Parts: sequence; C-alpha cells; structure tokens
Amino acid sequence: MDILYLLVPLSVVLVFLILTGLWWAIHKGQFDNMEVEGSRILKDS
Repeated sequence: MDILYLLVPLSVVLVFLILTGLWWAIHKGQFDNMEVEGSRILKDS
C-alpha cells in the first residue's frame, strides 16, 4: 500500500510531461504538413 504514495504522483507527473510534449509539438508545427514530410525521406537528394 505504501508504494501507491510513490506511483500515483509519478504517474501524474508522467501524464503531465506527455501532455506538455504533445502541446509543444502541436504548437511548433510538427503536424502541419505530414504528407510532404512523409515523402521527403523517400526522395534521394
């Protein structure tokens, strides 16, 4: 039962970090033009 006092706050922090990373990626434009970025790696430049 004592381990829950450690695991619950750690899981809340982990969820907060994941949501912060998703928010950052959306606002930095990571998902704006997915078709071009997907085909760019296939082109041999």
